[in-house]
Amino acid sequence: MSFSWPIRVYYEDTDAGGVVYHSNYLNFFERARSEWLAAMNVSQTQLLEQDVVFVVRSANLDFIKAARFEQKLVVDSVVSKLGKASIIFTQELKDLEGTLYCQGEVKVGCVQLSTMKPTAIPQHIHLEFKRAS
Repeated sequence: MSFSWPIRVYYEDTDAGGVVYHSNYLNFFERARSEWLAAMNVSQTQLLEQDVVFVVRSANLDFIKAARFEQKLVVDSVVSKLGKASIIFTQELKDLEGTLYCQGEVKVGCVQLSTMKPTAIPQHIHLEFKRAS
């Protein structure tokens, strides 16, 4: 199972030439992962209140084609590995015709905010992602 989230490229996402600035692909991927949590009725505010956050441990991106100002794109996200305290997502940014612009693998860890030490992914979230993988 995967999750798709639409992205529109805004002027603020681009450089002076109207091309998406390289770090903003990570922002697009982050937005899609956050929206996936929201679609599962997971409140990140409630997680913060429980002293639990998700942090990016590593990211490996492959820039295939430059995305541009005002393009309509989609981020497709898949859970490629689900651990006790971490999730590896495979994510792709495509246009509406399916042309690939960027692909990446992002490892996200679940940590206790107060100590920044790994903690188990909350059970209800783990079960939702397990269903998706």
